[in-house]
Amino acid sequence: MADDTSRNDWKPRLEALEQRLELARGMGGADRLERQRRGGRMDARQRIDALLDAGSFCEIGTLVGGAPAGTWPAVAADAFVCGSGRIDGRIVLVGAEDFTSRGGSIGLGTHAKRYRLVELAEQERIPLVFILEGAGERVTNALERLSRSPHDLQALARLSGLVPSVCLVLGASAGHGALAAPLMDYAVMCEDAAIFAAGPTLVADATGEQIGKMELGGPAVQVDASGVVHDVVADEAEALARARRYLSYFGASAWEHPPRSEDAEGPRRLDDLLEVLPADDRRPYDMAKILSRVFDTESVLELQTRYGASITTALARLGGESVAVLASQPKVRAGAIDREAADKAARFLEVANAFHLPVVFMADTPGVMAGLAAERSGALRAGARLFHTQCRLQTPKLHVTLRKAFGFGSSIMAMNPFDRQTRSLALPGTSLGAMPAGGGGAAASVDAGLQQQLDVQQADGPWAAADGLAYDEVIDPRELRNALLAALATSERRREQPAEPLSGGIRP
Repeated sequence: MADDTSRNDWKPRLEALEQRLELARGMGGADRLERQRRGGRMDARQRIDALLDAGSFCEIGTLVGGAPAGTWPAVAADAFVCGSGRIDGRIVLVGAEDFTSRGGSIGLGTHAKRYRLVELAEQERIPLVFILEGAGERVTNALERLSRSPHDLQALARLSGLVPSVCLVLGASAGHGALAAPLMDYAVMCEDAAIFAAGPTLVADATGEQIGKMELGGPAVQVDASGVVHDVVADEAEALARARRYLSYFGASAWEHPPRSEDAEGPRRLDDLLEVLPADDRRPYDMAKILSRVFDTESVLELQTRYGASITTALARLGGESVAVLASQPKVRAGAIDREAADKAARFLEVANAFHLPVVFMADTPGVMAGLAAERSGALRAGARLFHTQCRLQTPKLHVTLRKAFGFGSSIMAMNPFDRQTRSLALPGTSLGAMPAGGGGAAASVDAGLQQQLDVQQADGPWAAADGLAYDEVIDPRELRNALLAALATSERRREQPAEPLSGGIRP
């Protein structure tokens, strides 16, 4: 009898809990969820389920927003679904804006949930994923009493460089929510998504400019022109899969080394490399064809391909070890380093350094971009930032000069001796110098005899450099993978030592 009484006492409380959970899980209601589906988009909970291993999501803050505030009705989960789950068995934290509830806007409760999520990522040392589709700060916040409290952007700035973070833009994202993208390590958007400081309506009200959301903040602006977002993919499913793959290259935090793949591949001779790498350094080629042969099969993930395209930034595996790859792209302006390429590359190296990925430099560059447009863009400052960043890397550095490396470009790409390389390699026939011999001779108005001497000296570049140990070795191109494997093995003791965070974080 006593047991029945106890159960009956619990019944109204459990019913109240279930009612509130049902409200939260119902999000914006059947009509708005159907509208989301008709638009070809998943809802926030479906996105989280697609990102995480099946059945692994554990929600937190479900009941935030569940109590009406004054004259304002309850908001399901306060338009932000969040919690923990697993990706490939590893624990992560994830938060998704719910566009069906108040347009995914950020209420005061949402601020608390977002901050709590980032706080947990730092405290528990686990990766963080944000999924954005929201209107930014909720306008009704102005009608409520604002307390002195931190917000998630402050926490994200402190979190930088401590745990890997990914931001997915899967719809229109504005204002405060949108600012998460540049503060996180890696941002991806769908082709039909947009991200901006303020949406078209606010822009029209503030400036009179009439503009659509895609023209204001679609991929052509934020991926191609500004580089705020790293990559664009076809749809939500591909974006969610990209987040899973990106995180697979990293340890859970800066307190550990990257995981080693169980599908490690050993040495192999690259007999067909001579077919895709022209010996003539004036002939362009696609660096992607080199990377796909040198690194483990299908392990190369190129990042930010549509911005600063004369430098390739990629994650890859070499003998099962995660590595970062910084490579010239000779099919774009011969691999010359412009402002956009240098800015992209510097930030990429900061991410690699923060999470202890060895960096493989593959140089084939005429140097920093020349000309008035390049000078006005600040190419020199951006190049200097990249040089400064690579010089301060504390992770193993492996360098290869493939065909040419001139002027400051060679230094930027870590060719200099005494630059803390674990191994420095060159291929035969490499052209080196302060500048190409032809252009340098013309600029100095040298006579034919001196020009001939300059040409001979340039042609003799790798042999003279190897003779003075400016390179550790000049190698047969077909042995490039094997040489890099051996070089990486030289640094394996570093990966056996305890990992610690570096100071400074990753700059936006």
